Amino acid sequence: MKAIILAAGQGTRIRPVHGKRPKCLIEWGPSATTILDHQIGGLLSSGIDQIAIVVGFEWHQIVQHVRANYRRDIARFCFIDNPAFAETNNIYSLWLAREWVRGDSFVCLNADVVFDHRILPPAVSSPAPINMIVDSEWRDETMKVVTAGSRVIRMSKQIPPSEFSGTYIGITTFSMPIQTRLFAKIAGLIGAGHKRDFFNVAVQQLADEGVQVGYTSTRGLPWAEIDDPSDLAFARRYVFPRLSQPAAAA
Repeated sequence: MKAIILAAGQGTRIRPVHGKRPKCLIEWGPSATTILDHQIGGLLSSGIDQIAIVVGFEWHQIVQHVRANYRRDIARFCFIDNPAFAETNNIYSLWLAREWVRGDSFVCLNADVVFDHRILPPAVSSPAPINMIVDSEWRDETMKVVTAGSRVIRMSKQIPPSEFSGTYIGITTFSMPIQTRLFAKIAGLIGAGHKRDFFNVAVQQLADEGVQVGYTSTRGLPWAEIDDPSDLAFARRYVFPRLSQPAAAA
């Protein structure tokens, strides 16, 4: 299995407290661990050592960080440029990584999600063609899911509390056999002018066609999606102090 970290976004809402830097480089703790470092540590501890990072906004900061902190194993990393980052959403960033993951299963992570490493292994070992990681608790301004049995049947930010089953945390796994259909759906959406969509629109289309979209739970373990100053304040108070340190940089 490979990993794709989608890190091309501009992060305009976090700039008042983070400055003109990619969100994945938000730091915490005495060792100045970043979200990106923690994601890499979680991937490595789950046995995933081939990592592509789709970059765009301030791409050089991300590349420099990785080269400085993982220089002995830099061959593990691939940087994929999204030159249209200002006019596109994560569906386009994932599309740009299609050739890099061809022939492998992969996990896709939004670069602004920090999570306890123990959340990832159950998703990586899921037998479902597509697997979303969800939290049973409601979180404002995040994508929600509706489940039926072992399947996710609907996903949207507009799902109300009366209907929601869980909160999607921004991490999805895809089996190798589902790739052709996934990227065909993404190609159709992009071709129809939907470059500003989330890739979950394509996942919803597959679910509507009967593809099993499974889910695994955070099991109450800490995580946060950091979009704005209030999200960062929440993470600093409730998430960062509960996280173990990531695997040591190579």
